[in-house]
Amino acid sequence: MGVKDTSSTGEARVDSRREDGSGRTDPHAGAELDVIEVGGTIKWFDAGKGFGFIIPDTGGADVLLHVTCLRRDGYQTAYEGARIVVEALNRPGGLQAFRILSMDESTARHPAQMPAARTHVQVEPTSGLERLEVKWFNRVRGFGFLSAGEGHPDIFIHMETLRRFGFTELRPGQTVLARYGDGPKGLMVAEIRPDSWGEGPSSH
Repeated sequence: MGVKDTSSTGEARVDSRREDGSGRTDPHAGAELDVIEVGGTIKWFDAGKGFGFIIPDTGGADVLLHVTCLRRDGYQTAYEGARIVVEALNRPGGLQAFRILSMDESTARHPAQMPAARTHVQVEPTSGLERLEVKWFNRVRGFGFLSAGEGHPDIFIHMETLRRFGFTELRPGQTVLARYGDGPKGLMVAEIRPDSWGEGPSSH
């Protein structure tokens, strides 16, 4: 996994002036596309979602890395922490990786090698298992908030709690099941489960 398959890359490389990075010819592309070589570190990559992000060495906004780019250049996935060098296209929404020039997994954090989550705060749940909505979650900052609806206080959730229960990320508007209790600065999630887990309660 992550090892380049050199047998499939011979014809995968195409003229960056013609292709838009998704495998299709860009009919709006002129003779000049703003192709930038970027070196950086894999911030995260979710094979299920089909994309992830690169943190550039030079700073600035993250670079989008799509699974089609990975596989076109002979890679199956990208591990957090791996070193990567890409050619990126400057899109209206930001930089997007177009071609992978190299990837070094010696610094990567493979899932099986991830250390056990460090419990930052032990929270005893005082609620039952409730259906809550994700208000927002920032993976880089490592925390977010859930909501039980208008008029209810936000409920803090930490990235380590997510990892402890098998989650990798949360999306705004997503519904989850959670138990929570009183933390140092307010309500805090003690347990989180997928919305489809067991016999979940009805929605608020």
